[in-house]
Amino acid sequence: MMPETVEIHRIGYAQEDGMLFVRTGGILETMAKIPLIVVGLLAIAIVMPIQISFSSTRNLELVIYHDGSTHVSSVIDVDPLAPDFRASLFGKSVDNFVALGENGFLLNSEIIGDQALIDTFGSSNITINYDIHDLVSKEGRVWTFSLDSPSDYTLLMPENSVIVGMSALPNNMEVVDEQTKLDLPSGFAEINYVFGSAVPDNPRPDPEPSYDFMTIGIVAGPIIAGVAGIVLVIKKRKLKPQQSVIEAPKATKVSETTIDTDEIFKLKPEMRDDDKEIIKFISESGGQVLESDLRKKFLQPRTTMWRAVKRLERLGVVEIIKKDMQNMVKIKEKLEEEE
Repeated sequence: MMPETVEIHRIGYAQEDGMLFVRTGGILETMAKIPLIVVGLLAIAIVMPIQISFSSTRNLELVIYHDGSTHVSSVIDVDPLAPDFRASLFGKSVDNFVALGENGFLLNSEIIGDQALIDTFGSSNITINYDIHDLVSKEGRVWTFSLDSPSDYTLLMPENSVIVGMSALPNNMEVVDEQTKLDLPSGFAEINYVFGSAVPDNPRPDPEPSYDFMTIGIVAGPIIAGVAGIVLVIKKRKLKPQQSVIEAPKATKVSETTIDTDEIFKLKPEMRDDDKEIIKFISESGGQVLESDLRKKFLQPRTTMWRAVKRLERLGVVEIIKKDMQNMVKIKEKLEEEE
């Protein structure tokens, strides 16, 4: 009895001449798509971390001022595709924060605690400048700068400062315009310094008397200024009976507006030379001037002049008054004498 052949019909199969064939069109199409899917997943896995964490500090410079405030200038490479960038600051007491794009245009920014949220606007690098008051402390005559930096940086010490202690060894040390400049590595660094000449730890027995002329000047300067002020008051009291009764009170008021810049410089010996030029110009302009006029006079950009004005305000020399949507810079009538 011969076996009977029965045709079997299945989806996706065809039988010709006793041979079985399988349709491979769908399989080949799926196999062709698999490499594309794998490549896409790898690209997403690589790109996402870059967009989240891509940033590096290209340059970091710090300048310590005489009053203990520190100016920070940093150039940071960022992802141009990210809409904003969060920059970590070296503290919370931040003044005069300015963020610039790679073409020098001003970027919108917002200070949140010790961080700054900056709109990148497609910039591949951002330059930030700000003043901070958290990095320097003072105990007695000794000032202490401390910073835990994530990258290498340069530090410019104040004029007439002498380093008396240092916790980190600098990569380089030089003097630029009578100021000590340090190239410091990343990590924690603490620098102790004083103003004036340093005193040796082990003086010679029976040393000859020496005089610190700077200390004498600091002590004697206010005394001389006070004596001169008393003499001027006595002279004015003596001259009052001789003044004419017809003299208008306004004339006396005008004479009081005359500003003695030399007296200001004696009371504020820590003022920089460029600050003194600004004070002289304001004095010659009647004691007050618009910030825009200062920029025209000294040919300085907005951010540089604003930092100079704020520095004079912190010293107690000038006050800033809003007038017609502009900043009016006015020399204070009464200056507090430095201790």
